[in-house]
Amino acid sequence: MKLKDKVAIVTGATSGMGRATAVLFAREGAKVVVVGRNEKRAKEVVDQINNEGNEAIYVIADMLNLDDVKNIFTQTIEKFGTVDILFNNAGMLSITPLQELSIEEWENTFKVNVTAPLLLAQLVAPIMKEKGKGVIINTSSVAGAHAHHGMAAYVSSKHALCGLTKSMAWELGPEIRVNAILPGAIVTAMLESVGGEDAVIHLKEGSPLKRVGASEEIATAALFLASDDSSFVTGQLIRVDGGIDI
Repeated sequence: MKLKDKVAIVTGATSGMGRATAVLFAREGAKVVVVGRNEKRAKEVVDQINNEGNEAIYVIADMLNLDDVKNIFTQTIEKFGTVDILFNNAGMLSITPLQELSIEEWENTFKVNVTAPLLLAQLVAPIMKEKGKGVIINTSSVAGAHAHHGMAAYVSSKHALCGLTKSMAWELGPEIRVNAILPGAIVTAMLESVGGEDAVIHLKEGSPLKRVGASEEIATAALFLASDDSSFVTGQLIRVDGGIDI
């Protein structure tokens, strides 16, 4: 098992990429803290993990509420006493043209996509530093590498998260490795909310693989980055996007 006896926090873990990653981490031996806003879905993920003979708890948190974010850390330490892996996967999508974008939407997008990951990293880093080892993984997006029309807040926040990832890698090393995954079009609830595969047909047809990705394909990338298989990898922006823009 690649993550035997590790404690992993996975935010945005009640569906899609986060759920697939939480389940995979648990199968690889991690004790998983499943974080999401919906208690019914969170319990379903934990039940799945426990029914497979693995261990997990859930914490209900709205990433817009920084007290909720702090509580993720508190509940993790109260239950497991430590933390080895932080997967900042929760995200907020914003599809609003620049001239129509409200300051509230802009600030909320940054709070979920940048501020919450920063705060959680600040909270877990001292424990990881003291242990002499830890991993932080951030979910950015291909929108963190290129601009897209009508997505100013989302694009800007994901660019910021990429920059934050590199800054974290510099400041939290050598004990803590920090990397980001940049998913392309992945079949998730977020994708369905904007029209499903039909909404990203241009991404599908414009890539060498001619398909959208599965949540499990992000989970396997996260497992690589969380495990010692990537022991010499830090500060990197790993694109898992089917080859868009190569």
